[in-house]
Amino acid sequence: MTALIIHGHFYQPPRENPWTGEIDPEPSAAPYHDWNERIHAECYAPNLTNYPQISFNFGPTLLSWLASKHPDTYQKILDADKASAAVRGGHGNAIAQAYGHAILPLCSERDLRTQIRWGLGDFRYRFGRDAESLWLPETACNDRVMSALVDENA
Repeated sequence: MTALIIHGHFYQPPRENPWTGEIDPEPSAAPYHDWNERIHAECYAPNLTNYPQISFNFGPTLLSWLASKHPDTYQKILDADKASAAVRGGHGNAIAQAYGHAILPLCSERDLRTQIRWGLGDFRYRFGRDAESLWLPETACNDRVMSALVDENA
């Protein structure tokens, strides 16, 4: 049997103003206040019916923003993983992501381990289970990264 796997990689960098904790207006995202809101309206929310059917990862910074600004969408993403796990023998569709979307082969050893550990920890906190894999930012990889992933059970 031939299988087709579609993976959705969902990530937005933190856009919050460090002094206010809020996202300043981004005119290029009009008619929305900012790009997070625009992408939520055009992508994250419309894809809610697809998450139970596709492999996906959400960056921790994006999930934090969704939990705060769109808790219904956030909860439906978590529910989609639970629903997929229920029909796939406990294997949910969600996978982890390196925490800050750093290009892992360029990281120092300490930063590499931090990105992996924080990404796995955030996943466990949000999805209530251990991740079975980890999305590599920009799909960048080398032997050192692979060894670290094996060491960290990612």
